[in-house]
Amino acid sequence: MQTKDVLLELRTKNGLSQDELADKIFVTRQAVSRWENGDTVPNTETLKLLSKEFNVSINTLLGAPNKLICQCCGMPLEDEIIGKDKDGFLNEEYCKWCYADGTFTYSNMDDLIEVCVKNMANDNISEEQAREYLQQTLPTLNYWKKYEQLSDNGEFEAFKEQLVKEINELQIEGMPKLDKLNALVGKYVNIEYPLPSGIKAKFLNDNTTYLGNQLESEIVDGLFFGVIANMDFIMICTYEKDVENPELILFKKR
Repeated sequence: MQTKDVLLELRTKNGLSQDELADKIFVTRQAVSRWENGDTVPNTETLKLLSKEFNVSINTLLGAPNKLICQCCGMPLEDEIIGKDKDGFLNEEYCKWCYADGTFTYSNMDDLIEVCVKNMANDNISEEQAREYLQQTLPTLNYWKKYEQLSDNGEFEAFKEQLVKEINELQIEGMPKLDKLNALVGKYVNIEYPLPSGIKAKFLNDNTTYLGNQLESEIVDGLFFGVIANMDFIMICTYEKDVENPELILFKKR
């Protein structure tokens, strides 16, 4: 698709008139009309505003001429998993798991490899093959080549260590000691919990990246603890295989 077709499709899909879109991104209706007719294309700053407004990458707005991959983990980037800067603009260099709201979530390549291996391994690729591929690929990506410039001097790792300490100090019965927290996008861990009233509710934001992990109960076979946390709260739940029978057992503000 060309830019003119992409813009027309996004505008109509979001139920906006040309005037309404123009007001949102501080241009004239005539400018929007010229884009959709293919007479002109938005400049770089306007493309950034359109990207934020429609929550799609500039690459998508331009007709997807490039194949984007996360420059930290190597994952192919689709619009829905692209990380965001602190100002809410999409950062087309990284995925949500590696870069969340302006913060890089991995400072240790070996830790990242272990997380990725578990997700990559399947009937066609073994864990050993996945690990070997990642060990060869990750050092060639921009984040790891420029790690010293991009890192935050260990501040985020120190924050994660503090969170791990706080969670372990809760001494939840049956939950083993937590060693590490990984980046987890809300969409994949936003469990629906039954409430005493009989209704079910979710407590996370699908588009937010949290820190968390899954631990197997030390005293009940087939029971797992799910740990989710960020700067504001710690949440711990239990569930059985395939996230059946979930129960929220702790929500603590920090």
